[in-house]
Amino acid sequence: MSDALLLLLCVALDLALGDPPTWPHPVRLIGAAASRLEPWAVRSWPLWRGALCTVALASSSALAAIGATSLPWVGCVVSVYLGFAGLALGCLLRESRAVRNLLASGDVDSARCRLALLVSRDTAPLDAAGISRGLAETVAENFNDGFVAPLFWFAVGGVGGLWAYKAVSTLDSMWGYRTPRYRQLGTWAARGDDLAAWIPARLAAAALVLVAALWGRRVPWRTLVAQARAMESPNAGWPMAAAAHAVGATMGGGDWYAGVFRHKPQLGPQSTPWTLAHLVLLERMVLGAGLLVAGVAVLVRAAT
Repeated sequence: MSDALLLLLCVALDLALGDPPTWPHPVRLIGAAASRLEPWAVRSWPLWRGALCTVALASSSALAAIGATSLPWVGCVVSVYLGFAGLALGCLLRESRAVRNLLASGDVDSARCRLALLVSRDTAPLDAAGISRGLAETVAENFNDGFVAPLFWFAVGGVGGLWAYKAVSTLDSMWGYRTPRYRQLGTWAARGDDLAAWIPARLAAAALVLVAALWGRRVPWRTLVAQARAMESPNAGWPMAAAAHAVGATMGGGDWYAGVFRHKPQLGPQSTPWTLAHLVLLERMVLGAGLLVAGVAVLVRAAT
């Protein structure tokens, strides 16, 4: 199977199947390995032990993927499975629609509980408008983290590159917190994830801007760049600011995280609350931008 056809098939399966909850998933294995390593890594010299764990898990994940896809007879099937399992656009859009449908039916409590499975912020204080904004922010940010970035490394480095990235991203999601326990342990995973997602985050923003233009909605690029750079994360602000401007609603502001109130810069037009119509438009634009990025990736692989 050609690289271009493999990419196309994996994207199609991701959109069609999402992440079936009963299927085995390699991220769970990476997470289990990280949990086993954590007690050893935090014992002493956590900065350097964390670095060793990050390199070891990324390289072993890549080698395992390459080895599994090289098996006779079943290697092609494994390539397809590992490729689509590493992408999460279909699952992201399904979860967004699920929360949005709960809000549309007036079941705010259930929407709040469903959102809590997707975000790190405290959802208990959120009203319907806060839930909508929280959902929009996670959809925009994870458009890059869950789809564009893994697809980029899939296109650049094959299935091995995809799973090296997924290992670093998983470690960042588990250890990349500025708490006494994880401040040093997760440093290398967090910085590695920042570096690996740097180019994809800007590609994600550009794709959203182009799709918005097809909708007849102009995104002010200089304002987008300035707002994205104001964010603490070097990458998260790019797809978030692009989505906020493209849809025409505000992201950022104050939220509670583990009992601590944090204020983030506002992105997009100021003081425009999210509505269900905004969420529908965001889902459509993210899907369109995802298809655009996937199409470019397939064409690049076909030409090389």
